[in-house]
Amino acid sequence: MNLHEYQGKQLLKEAGISVLPGVLANSSEEAVAAAEQLGGDVWVVKAQVHAGGRGLGGGIKLARSLDEVRAHAEAILGMTLITPQTGAAGKVVHHVYVEAGCAIDREFYMSLLVDRAHHCITLIASSEGGMDVEKVAEETPEKVKTIKIDILTGVCGYQVREIGVLYGLDKVQQRALFQLITKLYNAFLKYDLGLLEINPLVLTQEGNLQPLDARMVVDDNAIYRHPRISEMRDLKEDDPAEIEAMQHDLNYIKLDGEIGCMVNGAGLAMATMDIIQYYGASPANFLDVGGGATREKVTEAFKLILSDKNVKGVLVNIFGGIMRCDVIAEGIIEAVKEVKLHVPLVVRLEGTAVDAGISLLKNSKLPIVTAKSLDEAAQSIIHVMKEAA
Repeated sequence: MNLHEYQGKQLLKEAGISVLPGVLANSSEEAVAAAEQLGGDVWVVKAQVHAGGRGLGGGIKLARSLDEVRAHAEAILGMTLITPQTGAAGKVVHHVYVEAGCAIDREFYMSLLVDRAHHCITLIASSEGGMDVEKVAEETPEKVKTIKIDILTGVCGYQVREIGVLYGLDKVQQRALFQLITKLYNAFLKYDLGLLEINPLVLTQEGNLQPLDARMVVDDNAIYRHPRISEMRDLKEDDPAEIEAMQHDLNYIKLDGEIGCMVNGAGLAMATMDIIQYYGASPANFLDVGGGATREKVTEAFKLILSDKNVKGVLVNIFGGIMRCDVIAEGIIEAVKEVKLHVPLVVRLEGTAVDAGISLLKNSKLPIVTAKSLDEAAQSIIHVMKEAA
């Protein structure tokens, strides 16, 4: 689950980390009122969307007068912001965050993320922060340092010193850096984050370290432990199909291919997508109906798959363990009738009561192709799609 910058900064503040004062606004009038409330003579107007690189797309603007605050808010609100992370479709901006300005000396980059390959949390730091950090990592890797934090020891002093040297900080600033990183690490654990990115982290002209951004991604599997954070979900930022899937307890992620997949079990779903790719086609989605798939779940899964206009065929791959294959087959038959399936369908069943399940599908008098193996199923769906084209 992604959070907006203003939400992330709220959590950072609760974790004892200094953040600049800011106010959320939904109109240019509210933006001006926010600037007046904050005081000062410099403000930053920031688009609130779930994507990085907002500055590159014109979503972050500096204002030195209330008239500029109004003009920037009017330009940003309602715009379709396109960044390297939004893709060509972009994201519509519904809110802006008006934040007090500060005098910046230098900009850095810092992020914490779950490193599954090394079974730890990894801290990535760069002496060059701001909008082009990806370019920095590609062209000048010596300016980027990766630190692996042992979950048993936490952040160590020598690790912070390495980053302090990379940033060019003095001893006093390095002590402040240690406190900041420790608090960020503790917040990462407390809120069950998968990613915490500060870009930029700045050194002010007064010599203080100040996060100017906060990008947070909360682990969906742990969100039940944080009901208050769960309420922060901005449904306007999520794919409508994925929201619908959540309401029916389906694990669904839309992809860019043409073969819709319905599978029970995340590992089996990944294998199904892999074999589709192996035979030269592309999956249109990841969809795990779970181990206890009911007829209603199967029907909703078909509706989700077919809501994607790019889908040209559907591959169902079910292993009947807890759930019997004949019960799944009945659900597939009823779902096909209800949704009026208009694309080719290949079903592969295996497991408990598989013969009874396949018999039901074959005797249904519906245009359902059955396959005995996943390999055969992948080749069959590609073949029947070509014939239907």
